[in-house]
Amino acid sequence: MASSSDFQQDRHSFSGSPQKWNDFELPGDTLYYRFTSDMSNTEWGYKFTVTAGHLGRFQTGFEILKQMLSEDKVVPHLPLGRIWEWQVGVACRQTGHQRLKAIHLLLKVVQCSTQRDCDLTLLKPLWQLFTHMENNLCQDMAKPGILLPLHRALAELFFVTENRVAELGTLQEYLLALNTEDHLHRCTAQ
Repeated sequence: MASSSDFQQDRHSFSGSPQKWNDFELPGDTLYYRFTSDMSNTEWGYKFTVTAGHLGRFQTGFEILKQMLSEDKVVPHLPLGRIWEWQVGVACRQTGHQRLKAIHLLLKVVQCSTQRDCDLTLLKPLWQLFTHMENNLCQDMAKPGILLPLHRALAELFFVTENRVAELGTLQEYLLALNTEDHLHRCTAQ
């Protein structure tokens, strides 16, 4: 079982008697599973129960952190660098509403951080997701529509971050850190 279709993220493998199976949690809102029999028994297979996450756990943490990041007196005492790393990780691993909430918290951290607080190069996977969405949008220009919530959230995150690093005087380093050399060559050629 895993949280990704390629069974690489949050993978849990079980074999044998039920006593060897342990409860576990997977992030996100999707579970992928695969059953493979070695044909050594004539048992019927296995059974498992999926239960939604602990009531309010993600939501509670999100609300607490959002409130803390909104309090000017509290922000100087927060480990913004570590919060940044955690939230980038959550935004990369999660899907749906949890990803959107993590991006919302990233926006709050960017707005109250200084140059040394956040490693902005950690945004590279989200930048790649955003540019992929942008490329697909350009190809689908014939179909009018609205931006998906994730696309809008990422656009706002990168717009605000770009403005923030411009204020701090590190725009060039930031843009170089997010892009690959191939991408920079293509942009220059265009």
